[in-house]
Amino acid sequence: MVTSAATRSSLSGRYASALFDLAAEAGQVTQVEGDLERLDAAVAESAELRQLTTNPRVSRTLAEQVLREVASVLDLHPLTTRFLGVLAQNRRLAQLPAVIRAFRDIAAAQRGEVTAHVVSAHPLTEEQLAALRLKLTQREGRTVKLAASTDADLLGGLVVTIGSRRIDGSIRTRLNALAQAMANG
Repeated sequence: MVTSAATRSSLSGRYASALFDLAAEAGQVTQVEGDLERLDAAVAESAELRQLTTNPRVSRTLAEQVLREVASVLDLHPLTTRFLGVLAQNRRLAQLPAVIRAFRDIAAAQRGEVTAHVVSAHPLTEEQLAALRLKLTQREGRTVKLAASTDADLLGGLVVTIGSRRIDGSIRTRLNALAQAMANG
C-alpha cells in the first residue's frame, strides 16, 4: 500500500488502518467510506454530537448508546457502527475526525488516488477545476482528487498542496518575495 508510514503509525492511523482492513476483508470499503463521510458531516453540523465526541465526562456507555442511535438514523453499516462502539469504549471518540481523514487517505492510496488541496483567492469554476485536475493528474501519474477552498489573503493565484509538497503560485507570495529582494538589494 502507498500510504505513508506516518499515517499508519499515528493513533488515528492505526484505528483507520484496522477499520480499513476489516472493511476490505468484508468487501465494504466503499460502504464504510460513505458512512464515515455522512458521520463527518453530521459531526460538523451538530454541536451536540461534537460535544459528545469530545467531552471526557460523557460515560463510555452513554457515548456508545447515543452513537448507536446516530448510526441507526444515518443508516450506517454494522461494521461502522461496531467501530464507533470500539472508539467509545476505548475513549477515542475525540480522534474521530483524524480517523476519518486517515481512512480517506488509506482508501484513496489503495485506489491509486491522491488528494490535492487547492486554495485560491476566489472560488474556481468547474472548468478551471477540471483543467487543474487534468494537469495535476498528468504531473502525478495517478488520479488526483481536488479539495478546493478560498483565502482572500492570497490576492490571486493558487496554492496547491499534495502530500508534503506545496506549489505556491499566489500573488501574496510573489509580492513578499519582491519585497524581500528589494530590502536585500
